[in-house]
Amino acid sequence: MAESIPDLRNEPKDRAYAELYAHSKAALEGIHDPIAMMSTMSSLIHHSMGHLWTGFYRVVEPGKLLRVGPYQGSLGCLEIRFGQGVCGAAAQRGETVVVPDVEKFPGHITCDSRARSEIVVPIRNSQGDLIAVLDVDSSALNAFNDADRTGLEKIATIFETAGQ
Repeated sequence: MAESIPDLRNEPKDRAYAELYAHSKAALEGIHDPIAMMSTMSSLIHHSMGHLWTGFYRVVEPGKLLRVGPYQGSLGCLEIRFGQGVCGAAAQRGETVVVPDVEKFPGHITCDSRARSEIVVPIRNSQGDLIAVLDVDSSALNAFNDADRTGLEKIATIFETAGQ
């Protein structure tokens, strides 16, 4: 891919996510490898939106354990159990979790002390199996809202259609 990553930090979120979705679809056209997809997506989301940490925790033991996958940012936690922290909660519930203030989330796991808010989106394959969660951290409180939820959930659907 010879094109650059768009800077979407100053765009309205709905417009930014629409452009990011289109850019992701184009960049990943013909790619079916989930690790390559996670690597590309973490870079695109992280750099276009200017987040503190953006990456994936892959399901390595279904219903039990997540392990860090491709990401951008400082070091991430290596393993997270289902039900622990924001990532584990999203994996266990099978739904997106938006946390305006990580200090107020029971059982929050601090991987980077600069993180103030977080959003975690489940990632499913074409069979509907949970394969990972997309974790995005911000150094600002209340950084994520319904526009982020909607935008990132749409981007997550790219995994559901890979290989079809």
